[in-house]
Amino acid sequence: MNIRHLTLLAATGLALSQFATQAVAAEEGPFILNNHSWQSKLAFIQSGARCGTRQVDDIEAREVAAATARFSGPEFARTSGSVTIPVYVHVINKGTGIENGDVPESQIIDQINVLNEAYSGATGGVDTPFRFDLVSIDRTTNSTWYNMAYGSSAESQAKGALRQGGADALNIYTANLSGGLLGWATFPNSYSRSPTMDGVVILFSSVPGGSATPYNLGDTATHEVGHWLGLYHTFQGACRNPGDSVSDTPFERSAASGCPTNRDTCTGSRFPGLDPVTNFMDYSDDSCMFQFTAGQSTRMDTQHQTYRSN
Repeated sequence: MNIRHLTLLAATGLALSQFATQAVAAEEGPFILNNHSWQSKLAFIQSGARCGTRQVDDIEAREVAAATARFSGPEFARTSGSVTIPVYVHVINKGTGIENGDVPESQIIDQINVLNEAYSGATGGVDTPFRFDLVSIDRTTNSTWYNMAYGSSAESQAKGALRQGGADALNIYTANLSGGLLGWATFPNSYSRSPTMDGVVILFSSVPGGSATPYNLGDTATHEVGHWLGLYHTFQGACRNPGDSVSDTPFERSAASGCPTNRDTCTGSRFPGLDPVTNFMDYSDDSCMFQFTAGQSTRMDTQHQTYRSN
């Protein structure tokens, strides 16, 4: 657990020992999030509700690898913090007040700070080329859009009406997502065929200080922006090559829940290293995730140059 997460937990008045006890209980007992109930937190993770981003098949993964290969040389690597991504935040609510999803500006600013800390390596990972600049916040009261589901007409209507900017612009939509989902995103290679749908959708209560414990430190957005920049889950492909197409993230058979220690789901000499449970692209609790790797930074950089740079 890194300093940022410790600070945020302390700010909520939750003692670390109490937090640890509750975390264990959540793994073993009923888990409730956003008025949805699962038998346990592990059941929640296994349901796929942690992230609704679509799974990429082998054919598409190979096509992406071929398209991005021209930017794979060290001469194309951009320096830390050299790419500023404009961010447009769209707060979709059913009325005024945080209880109706009307996320205050202070929490949105905190969310942007979380992104900048994560992608600059301030939380303990590698320093990537990416920084995030909040351009604008708009608010829409629409009860249908507010309860949007992945791939629904409500999602397409909301994005069609609200999205701003081009391929390089990050549009974040906050809403009360259906099905217990925490969020989802589009991949860079999807932009050309469906530019209006491009962006990141997150549960409004997953922002820093929100009520979606233990996913309320802002790393649902960190995770989904990783997808938006071209990263797959660390458990993509399980123990089968090429995995998540990043060489320095150990293979992982399945998503992690909570913050397990010494987890190793792909064993043997062909699969060195424990599972990357502290990686932002796993399904661990927000308090457990704190890093991107150098390989992930390179992958995001090549994807951005291929699909999102003008």
